[in-house]
Amino acid sequence: MSGPTWRGAAPPETRLRAADWGRVIWRGGLLAGVILLGLALKLLLRLVEAPLFGRRRPVTPWITQGVCRAAFVILRIPLETRGPRLAGPGALVANHSSWLDIFALNARRNVYFVSKAEVARWPLIGWLARATGTVFITRDPREAAAQKRVFEERLLHGHRLLFFPEGTSTDGQRVLPFKSTLFAAFFTDNLKHETQLQAVTVLYHAPPGEDPRYYGWWGDMDFGPHLLKLLGARQRGRVELIYHPPVRVDEHPNRKTLAAHLEAQVRAAHPYGS
Repeated sequence: MSGPTWRGAAPPETRLRAADWGRVIWRGGLLAGVILLGLALKLLLRLVEAPLFGRRRPVTPWITQGVCRAAFVILRIPLETRGPRLAGPGALVANHSSWLDIFALNARRNVYFVSKAEVARWPLIGWLARATGTVFITRDPREAAAQKRVFEERLLHGHRLLFFPEGTSTDGQRVLPFKSTLFAAFFTDNLKHETQLQAVTVLYHAPPGEDPRYYGWWGDMDFGPHLLKLLGARQRGRVELIYHPPVRVDEHPNRKTLAAHLEAQVRAAHPYGS
């Protein structure tokens, strides 16, 4: 989910050499092929899945997970995970550094992202988001009640939602304060006694010799050059996902204390969190 843009100095521009373009072409072609194949399979299976299961999606999220895992193999970026899995109904929250977060977090668990409504209208990205079951929200306070109902419906159908409480992406070298607004949706009578939330710390380790902010994507940075940089990379960095112990919603008196607790968990595992 994106919000007001965090702004910071961009890392030095990475200039691709002739040899790098060869990697861009074959990795980019392979990645595009895997994504398109995955989408085609999802759309075909939804023709059967939707009439039989309605909102529930017992099959198609596994295709998304497979595509996201394949993306890291193609990009040659090791993805390391540790920590407990969330069992039962609930949602996840994470710090936000890059568009790669979506692939990384989908590669470990079947989740449905929460995003600002404008994303649904973006060319290609909006279509991909809709196809994977993204929940779109607006920041209009008048829509708060309707958004609570959407959250409740999706969670009661077994969907695990994931959102970024910082409200924007950063360079990966910091954790911004968590905004507590969306946490209010979990305090409805139907959810607060049955739902758990799990915090995830997402860490990016740059390739040797590269700027520590190498994988970060924020502010007014263009998507195209960032993608080309990763496709043409000569050396490998890595991504690390740290899953923290889940927290019951009803253990907290309100959304602010719940948000603060989850933020503290993310910060505790982040080298620049404090």
